[in-house]
Amino acid sequence: MTSFAPDSIVLNRKLPLWYQVSQSLRASILGRSPQDPLRLPTEEQLAGHYGVSVLTMRQALKELEDEGLITRHRRRGTFIEPHARRGSPVRLLGSVDAIVAQQSGMRTELLDHGTTPVPGELAEFFPEAREVSTYHRLRSDEKTGEPTNHARNYVRPELAALIDLDDLVRWPMTKVLRDVAGVDISRITDTVEARLADPETAKLLQVPLLSPILHYTGITYDTDGRPLDVAVIHYRGDRFSFTVTLDAT
Repeated sequence: MTSFAPDSIVLNRKLPLWYQVSQSLRASILGRSPQDPLRLPTEEQLAGHYGVSVLTMRQALKELEDEGLITRHRRRGTFIEPHARRGSPVRLLGSVDAIVAQQSGMRTELLDHGTTPVPGELAEFFPEAREVSTYHRLRSDEKTGEPTNHARNYVRPELAALIDLDDLVRWPMTKVLRDVAGVDISRITDTVEARLADPETAKLLQVPLLSPILHYTGITYDTDGRPLDVAVIHYRGDRFSFTVTLDAT
């Protein structure tokens, strides 16, 4: 039986290796094509692929097993759970791959795209631009069809020609910019705050007006320190929690 082939990752030695590996593998699993095999390589093969110890790999797999994304069977191997529920905490640990993983794995619908004058609240991030390219997407649980979050990305207009709309249905903007458009990303800053659902969000996420939501803003910077993309995401408050893990080193 052919095994599923995960993406590669450049590990950051300042962050927990098991977490980076689990998030990279999570993104690969959630972004897989329907025809990809469900069986994972062995622990030893995965450890060699990521360049970590078997113990580290085992800890990473335990994280995915606890989330319900994989199942492990003695003597048979480890398998992707094709119908796993995709709801999960909003977890931030300073890794671009963690952000990619967090935004992966849901059914995505591109609601609209185009150009718009720079919104006043984002003017500080695009000081030299009069317009930005915008992409509005709705993400839903693959199994139930239940809406889970909707996202607006505001991107520097010169990058629009590098973005394929089909890629945005499959992958998060961060992955499209980095891995498809070839843009060098230096860092992402994140802000999460509690808000009440406005009429648009209530309608899209199918929640009562003024019910609690998580309002996420992520700003992606290039190596010159210039913002590439500002993502504004509204998560259903009954499906997501906010978790921050701090590295003590």
